[in-house]
Order: sequence, then C-alpha cells, then structure tokens
Amino acid sequence: MGNWTLLGMEISGRLVVLALFLGAIVASANFRLFQKSGQPGWAAFVPGYNVVVAMRILGRPDWHAALFLVPIFNVYLTFKTITELAQSFGKTSNAAAVLAIVLNVFYIINLALSEDEEYVGPVHGETKASKLSASDSFAHA
Repeated sequence: MGNWTLLGMEISGRLVVLALFLGAIVASANFRLFQKSGQPGWAAFVPGYNVVVAMRILGRPDWHAALFLVPIFNVYLTFKTITELAQSFGKTSNAAAVLAIVLNVFYIINLALSEDEEYVGPVHGETKASKLSASDSFAHA
C-alpha cells in the first residue's frame, strides 16, 4: 500500500486502513448502544446531537452536552459520564467504574455489542439512599 499525505505528514496506507476498520467498529458500537438505550441509532452519526442523546441516555439534561466545551471541566465530565454509562447498564461496583475509565473505548464497545448487557435506565441524580428506599418499598409491597 502506498503512503498518504495529510497536513504535510506521510501516513502509511496500512495505518489508514486500520483506522477506518477501527472507526467502523466504534461507529457500529455507538449505533447499537443508542438502540439498546431506546434512542434512535442514526443519532450516533450526527456530530453534536450524539452527545445530546448520550446525555439523555444517562438521564442528564440536554444542556450538559455544552459542558464538554468547558476546558478542564470536560475532563472530569468525561470520566463521570463514562462511569454513569456503565451504571446505566447495571455495572455499579467500583471495579466496573475503574475498568470503564481505564478501558473506556473497549468497555463501551463491550456494553454495546454484548447480548448479555441490558440497559437498566438513567442514573444521573440518583443517590444510594434513593436506590435503597426504592428497593425497600418494593420488598415490602
């Protein structure tokens, strides 16, 4: 394969093919993740709107998508939303949170493409006390 030139830098043709392959896997994973969450799959391919839909999946207000534009805070918000996404699929342990942060792309691909993973629901704003009281009321009913 020949070399490609992008912004004055030569890029190997194999690297371009690998990037396209990985991009296709990530795009299909986002499509499937959105579908599992009850959102339209096509929204994963619309820049900007996909972040708004992701905030809806987590139970966050739509305007929280704009917070990704705030320097330094966006790093915190990225880790927070990745952790909340794992919790939205029932992964509530500390180990799951660490794995989601460290292996974020691969963890999200696993959540999306695994048939065993199911969307539990939005988790933003929930506290452990509200989860406990909800489970207690269910147990006593």
